[in-house]
Amino acid sequence: MGKTSKSSIAEKKHDVVNRLKLLGTDIYEQLDKGVFPTINIPSRSTENINYDPNIRQYILGERVVSRSARNIRHVKPFTQLAWAALFSNELTTQRKTSTLRDVYYSAQAYEMSFTDQQESNNIITDLETLTGFRREDFNIFPEERSAIFGDLNIEYTVPGYEGKTLNLTSHPDGVLIGPALTSSEFVSTNADKVIAIEKGALFTRFIEENVHNKHKSLLISCGGQAPRQTRAFIRRLHDELNLPVYIFTDGDPWGMHIAQVIISGSANAAHLRELNTPDAIWSGVWATDIVDYKLPTDPLDEVDIKRLYELQRDPRYQNDPLWQREIKMFLKIKRKAEQEAFSRYGLTYIVDEYLPKKLKETK
Repeated sequence: MGKTSKSSIAEKKHDVVNRLKLLGTDIYEQLDKGVFPTINIPSRSTENINYDPNIRQYILGERVVSRSARNIRHVKPFTQLAWAALFSNELTTQRKTSTLRDVYYSAQAYEMSFTDQQESNNIITDLETLTGFRREDFNIFPEERSAIFGDLNIEYTVPGYEGKTLNLTSHPDGVLIGPALTSSEFVSTNADKVIAIEKGALFTRFIEENVHNKHKSLLISCGGQAPRQTRAFIRRLHDELNLPVYIFTDGDPWGMHIAQVIISGSANAAHLRELNTPDAIWSGVWATDIVDYKLPTDPLDEVDIKRLYELQRDPRYQNDPLWQREIKMFLKIKRKAEQEAFSRYGLTYIVDEYLPKKLKETK
């Protein structure tokens, strides 16, 4: 198990560096021929984003956009993209990490200017689209973090910590899912499932109630919408350790979508692969759970209802009777409930009663 993980990580880093070098070589060869260099990038326009039912995620179509140094309007973004590739190559080859915010400020050291961080972020996304690799593969990470807790032994591969091991029950608040963890090697685990949890409060409750042992599970706090690196990490846990993934969210349209993004990915990341786990299971809180468990609720507002109709039309929701059933039930009862609503039956009810039943029901 560990060797496969370690080998795949090393191979990906090698592929990333080679792809960046290929980009640089292509620009250089065009210059050497005396022509204005041009870069062709797959279009990320909404018209070029399609849902592929075979791989169960959004993908980009065949349209491309060109950036040419011949066009005065393209010179700035062309140069910014070339610089982003240079900076990413330095990070990857030197095994350094950076945040999106760092990238924005680091550009100034190279006399490269961005109007604001959003412009810098967009260029990094262009680089992802062009190369097919995630920004995390370039060692560029966002600020947001989620956490994991459970019996998984990992071995670090980051500089200064190579070979050091850690069991992910070592910290009572969980271990942050950051660059060091996402690039680590999986050594061993006794877990037989992953439970991804929308909210940190329930994640903490599950740790306190020993869910990781009672249900032999790895617990993940998504912190709301799971960050991309967390979604990629969930995919690794599923693929490399062969662990089924169960997702628990609030009982509302936004919780549904948090689960669906883990399962089917997002349109915003249609240019990337392996950010989703197609076989992951949304286990609740369902609209039917709100009715069956007589949970305390709040009324759906106009934004919630509008979102439900949007989800109903979304191709990711159309081929599974469960999703359609629950959307219709939400629209029928026009109520929503939080995960914490189970506390009306006692602090441990969600662990002692609800969780075991849902794991069995959605197995």
